[in-house]
Amino acid sequence: MSRIGALVVAVVLFLLPAVLVHAWTSAAEERLAESEAAAKAQPAQVAIAAEANEAYCTPALKQVLRRVLQSCGLLNAGGGRGCQPLEAKSVATMSGGDFNTLFVPMKDRGGIVQYDKESNALDDTDKALVEQLFADRRGASYFFVVARASPEGGEQFNRELSRGRAESVLTHLQQTFQDPDLQQQVGLLWLGEEFAQLEANFCEWRRSGGGQCLPEDLNRSAFMAWIDCTL
Repeated sequence: MSRIGALVVAVVLFLLPAVLVHAWTSAAEERLAESEAAAKAQPAQVAIAAEANEAYCTPALKQVLRRVLQSCGLLNAGGGRGCQPLEAKSVATMSGGDFNTLFVPMKDRGGIVQYDKESNALDDTDKALVEQLFADRRGASYFFVVARASPEGGEQFNRELSRGRAESVLTHLQQTFQDPDLQQQVGLLWLGEEFAQLEANFCEWRRSGGGQCLPEDLNRSAFMAWIDCTL
């Protein structure tokens, strides 16, 4: 090998470590930049998830919601029409007062349809409130309908009356919105008059049925709200 060739080889061997170090350093910097970018993106994703799971989504509310949706078939692959076991306490497993307290934080999202005595029919004012509440979805997953009856009448009559009131809301939604996914979104719970009567503080909610809010008026009703809880 000539002296010039030997010199070239020596220069290449001298520079090779520096070139490799530069390549490794550049690759490491790229990996670090990608890692930092991913770390910065992660808090935003967590924040979005936290916003979707509203503050009112307590473990107790999730338990009630999960049981109602399972009993309605809404958490099963096949879905199904809204329903509710006859024994409300088997779903709620708590006192009426504690059960109603779960919904107090939903005042801004909820509303109450007040029915005429011994009726499950929706008038035009009732229908307008149902449509207004259902249209205000804001990305929530489940529309919850909790129907009641006032204490007049027999227990079985009031249970069936409250069932008719819950189903009147679902029927109107189906007829109005023609949404194929609606049956997987609406959960119904009917309580008759023997469980979870609403108290006077619910008079402050959006209500149909005029300004009167005696206990019997308030409990001839169906409570409605979108609930955005991660189950």
